[in-house]
Amino acid sequence: MMPKTKLGKWAGVLTAVFLVLFIALYLGINLLRVQPGALLIRIIGISAMISGVAAFVTGTVSQVKFKDHSVVVIAATVLGSFAILFLIIELVEGIVWRSTH
Repeated sequence: MMPKTKLGKWAGVLTAVFLVLFIALYLGINLLRVQPGALLIRIIGISAMISGVAAFVTGTVSQVKFKDHSVVVIAATVLGSFAILFLIIELVEGIVWRSTH
């Protein structure tokens, strides 16, 4: 079932961008052996997190405000929440690491 609202379609596009960038990040680190701290990996990772958080926000607004409960919008909200969770874990890990070293 496809989204009916424009915001729901944006949520679907942002989710697709998130997935493509996340797969590119995984392939770049594991198959191409690019170092995790390299500029290319940082840019891809930050772009993936931004698109994941944006997919969550647009999906949530589309569900709450416009009552768009299509599969794409629900998937955008779920995958976006995983992106937010991963972002929080990375931030906490960085704070803990800096406080102990």
